[in-house]
Amino acid sequence: MSSTTSRQRTSPVTALDAFLGRFTMYRLVLLVLAVLTVYSLVLDVLGWLTFGVPHMLAHLALCLGLTYGSNRILAALFRVRPHSESSLITGLLLYFLFWPTEFGPSFAPADVAGVALACVLASASKYALAWRGRHIFNPAAAGAFITGLTGLNIATWWAGTPAMLWLIVPGVLLVLYRIRKMPMAAVFIAVATTVVAAGLLQSGMDAGAAVWQPLAQSPVLFFVGFMLTEPLTLPPRRWQQLALAAVVGFLFATPFNFGLVANSPELALLIGNLLAFLAGQRGSVRLLFSHSRTLTPTTTEFVFRPRRPLRHEPGQYLELDLPHAEADGKGRRRVFSLTSPPDAPEVKIGVGTAEPASAAKRKLLALEPGEELTATTVAGDFVLPRRSNGPVLLIAAGIGITPYLALLSSGLTSDRDTVLLYLARNATELAYAAELEKSGARIIARLADGSAPPDFIEDAGTHLARGARLDGPSLKRLVPDIARRRVFISGSPASVGSLRRAARQAGARRIHVDSFAGY
Repeated sequence: MSSTTSRQRTSPVTALDAFLGRFTMYRLVLLVLAVLTVYSLVLDVLGWLTFGVPHMLAHLALCLGLTYGSNRILAALFRVRPHSESSLITGLLLYFLFWPTEFGPSFAPADVAGVALACVLASASKYALAWRGRHIFNPAAAGAFITGLTGLNIATWWAGTPAMLWLIVPGVLLVLYRIRKMPMAAVFIAVATTVVAAGLLQSGMDAGAAVWQPLAQSPVLFFVGFMLTEPLTLPPRRWQQLALAAVVGFLFATPFNFGLVANSPELALLIGNLLAFLAGQRGSVRLLFSHSRTLTPTTTEFVFRPRRPLRHEPGQYLELDLPHAEADGKGRRRVFSLTSPPDAPEVKIGVGTAEPASAAKRKLLALEPGEELTATTVAGDFVLPRRSNGPVLLIAAGIGITPYLALLSSGLTSDRDTVLLYLARNATELAYAAELEKSGARIIARLADGSAPPDFIEDAGTHLARGARLDGPSLKRLVPDIARRRVFISGSPASVGSLRRAARQAGARRIHVDSFAGY
């Protein structure tokens, strides 16, 4: 990334982004659920819960052991590599969904059988209830719902108790902030709480208690933080996710009964999962590695041939499943901006490959032609508006250039007043120079070392003193009409935070950001 913003003081938000960027969503959810599990045991010791620690530990061992073991067996049968983190997350979710079985005089074997069945069904749903390698339904919800139909056991969602809120609230906020799903969660909570509170008000409850009860004594927060926002079962666009949150929130809070099927949180989620599946890329896509090329001394492009067309919009990202023996704290699924336009026969991604390279990057660099990877998700809202052809300013810091390549090469900017401001360390770090020259956009480069960019690129150094910080006034000198432009900013969390502040100071009113947390 460019060093033009590195001398600025790091804000708390930027520091939080950098810290959370060390973990994938899966790893963060696993860690938060693990902390909540330990917390639940502490609450039982203190008397806030009354299950009994031995019963809770046996319940935990059953959930984790069966989901992990059944997932590995099914993966072997289907000849795919198991995703251990996903199975552990499913096990912890089922730990909180089903009431721990009491061992002793009142022991009910059917209860244990029900939990065991839910664990196995949850794992099986990833393979049996799937389309082209992508599971359609949330595994924990599918296992719980089908088990409820058998009558062996039903999900009680006991995590939705006031005592658990002390850690559920910060844990959910952390997860939602990391995956940028705060608006979606807000819509779900508002709809579900309003529906429940309206019914309680009609029964004579006062307003404060009517709002407090669904938040403190139901699984609303646990549901939205750990299940509704699962990435593999979400539609690709933000407006679709907001609409889905409203629909699921209404179903979650509205009682109904159709014969043997009664409303439950898991049924509401499964209906939402089906709607999301119909809206997005249906199924994973297998990608055959073709070749790679060096873009800059620290950047590499990887080219794949998809087994079938990949549905995406210019500016969206791709989640790749990258199995590697030395998986680090970020797990095996990584997100990369797509640099190829939607109609291209090949799928391309640009990756920063400077040393020291992560285990995932080493896996990419070691790919041989013909090796196959799986694209599990295509999503993102870092796209140009469809209903407006107004002028735009695209700001790229280092590898942040990648989401703009599909935009510039797809023709979407050909009849649009487009300015691209590219920040890099030096001229050799300007990736995709040939593609940028063909784009027809006005290109401005801000090079940290003061060197001159290629002739077709304007040198920001002619307007700014060497080493000067790119703040609001300097950005306005480079792009005087920034206030009338829709601004897009892409780069590392620190760069994005600094550049967003500068854009606001320069008068920009509509700002979209795409933060690369590292991989």
